[in-house]
Amino acid sequence: MPDLPGLPVPELLALDRRHVWHPYGPMPGRVDPLVVESASGVRLRTSSGDLVDGMSSWWSAIHGYNHPVLNEAAREQLGRMSHVMFGGLTHEPAVRLAKLLVDMSPKGLEHVFLADSGSVSVEVAVKMCLQYWRSLGRGGKQRLLTWRGGYHGDTWQPMSVCDPEGGMHELWSGVLPRQVFVDAPPAGYEEAYAEQLRAAIQRHADELAAVIVEPVVQGAGGMRFHSPAYLRVLREACDAHDVLLVFDEIATGFGRTGALFAAEHAAVTPDVMCVGKALTGGYLTMAATLCTPRVAEGISRGEVPVLAHGPTFMGNPLAASVACASIGLLLGQDWLAEVKRIEAGLREGLAPARELPGVQDVRVLGAIGVVQLDHEVDMRAATEAAVREGVWLRPFRDLVYTMPPYVTGDEDVARIARAVCAAAKEG
Repeated sequence: MPDLPGLPVPELLALDRRHVWHPYGPMPGRVDPLVVESASGVRLRTSSGDLVDGMSSWWSAIHGYNHPVLNEAAREQLGRMSHVMFGGLTHEPAVRLAKLLVDMSPKGLEHVFLADSGSVSVEVAVKMCLQYWRSLGRGGKQRLLTWRGGYHGDTWQPMSVCDPEGGMHELWSGVLPRQVFVDAPPAGYEEAYAEQLRAAIQRHADELAAVIVEPVVQGAGGMRFHSPAYLRVLREACDAHDVLLVFDEIATGFGRTGALFAAEHAAVTPDVMCVGKALTGGYLTMAATLCTPRVAEGISRGEVPVLAHGPTFMGNPLAASVACASIGLLLGQDWLAEVKRIEAGLREGLAPARELPGVQDVRVLGAIGVVQLDHEVDMRAATEAAVREGVWLRPFRDLVYTMPPYVTGDEDVARIARAVCAAAKEG
């Protein structure tokens, strides 16, 4: 195992086990993580050698790593200011970012609340919806409706609308707010399921503040795809029964599904939309909650006419500058052609997985490829199989999947697909 600059790898890993609590892991850790020294393009330089990143660092690094345009945006902003409080002050990077988001988002989303993580953007969305109805004198509308199989983050309100059974937040059942759940959406359009959505919204309308869903693709809850037509059903039912509609586009935004935002597949505008992950191209943590004038004006007419939320690092100028540069990179190229190219490569490369024992389903949409097993994946075995192929993947539950950076070349897409197949076979 090569030593990386600074601490020797064995010493670094020993300190990691002793002090560092990794996401979704025990303390102390039971499996040594790979040590990453640097990253460039689509490659991570690790203690196991160079690996093609098949995960875009949890779906955020859409332009790859060490990108000169994003590097320069960060350096230029550092020369001005890295941070300033957003209360009572404003600055050009945040204003430019808000305008970019409004211009590229579904028509009607005109107001932008900048947050510091995807989960917090969902907290803000829920708070907006609850406060909207309270401001209108309808405080009884305080529950949320969603479908099973979802994932919206690890903070409190987002956990309450994650799948309550078998998910990572099942531990908190009975403590979290009790929300309304319907069945997980089928892949194709089924009128019987559409009627289930309509009936549930009608039945609970008096107590519902909002419906919240991940449009078209459910992410960490199961990497399931569903018909965009269900989004139109939700929009029509919410309008008919005076319920707000929230789309969580944290994972699906910025082109991942083959549309800038998954809502566009259905030509639907939600009342509130959350974005994050790829917003800064994976450079810095930042997210945003967008809403319509209806929501903003409703809150502003209330007894407390302000949205009582203000993260310390809200509107961080360094993150905002990089986010503007990342959006500029995305829109300044034929991003759709790149996503479609990756989609074609994944369809071809993952097809052999259908013949593997234990594989239940193989599905691809945009720059997303998923192999679902009929059993819990052996994460260690699957990860080691992918690393032997020269690829970094992070399987979970019964899934081996990939969301590569959009700059991933055809040969590397093929390598990623081989690694997914190898991981599914060994896992």
